[in-house]
Amino acid sequence: MRTNPFTDTFQFLIGQQPDQLTLGLFGWVFLALFWALLIGSVVIAVRNWQADPAQRSAAHLWTWVARTMMGAMWFQGALWKLPFPQSPGFFHWTSQIAEHAAFGWHRALASEVMLPLLPLFQAVAFFGEMFFAISLMLGLAVRLSSLLAIGFVVQLWLGLYRVSFEWPWLFWFMIFTLGWFIVHRAGRSLGLDAVLLRERRLSPPLARWHALVS
Repeated sequence: MRTNPFTDTFQFLIGQQPDQLTLGLFGWVFLALFWALLIGSVVIAVRNWQADPAQRSAAHLWTWVARTMMGAMWFQGALWKLPFPQSPGFFHWTSQIAEHAAFGWHRALASEVMLPLLPLFQAVAFFGEMFFAISLMLGLAVRLSSLLAIGFVVQLWLGLYRVSFEWPWLFWFMIFTLGWFIVHRAGRSLGLDAVLLRERRLSPPLARWHALVS
C-alpha cells in the first residue's frame, strides 16, 4: 500500500517495498544492483564534469538528472514482472490489455498470443525494462534504448487506452521525454557515451556503432 512519495522512495532505497520483499533474497540482489547503477551514474557524471569543461552546464546537469530518474523508473517498474515464470501483476495487466486495448487486433493478440505465452512475454518485458534502466542510468547507448522504450510505451498506451483510471497523456509524457533523449543525445550529457566518445577506447567498428546509438 502506498503511503506518501517520500516514505515510498525511502522504502525502495532500503529494499522494503512489497515488490522487493516478495522476491526474498533476490530482492537484496536487485537492491544492490540498483545502488551500483546509481553510484555508477554519479561517478561517471563527476568524471565527465572534471574532464570536460563543455559538460559543466546546467543543461547537461539537468539532462543527467532526468535521464537517471527515468532509468530508475524503469528499474522499479521491472521488479513487478517477477518472479518468473509468471507474476500476478504481469498477468493482471496483460489481461487488461486483452480486455481494454484500443483496437480489436491488439486485444486478440493479447488474449490469443500473449496470455498463452505469458512466461515468454514476461521475460521479454523484464529484460527489456532492465536494459532501459541500465542504459539510461549509466548513459550508455541512450538513443537506442530510448527508441526501443518508445515502442514499448506506445504498446502500453494503446493496450491500456480504454482502462478508465489510466490517463493516456501519461504515456505521451514518457514518449516526449524519451524522444528528447534521442534528439539531444542524452548519454553524452555526463554519461558513459560521453566518456567513450572522448577517450576513443573503442575499435573503429564499435566506435561507428556507438556513434550511431549514443
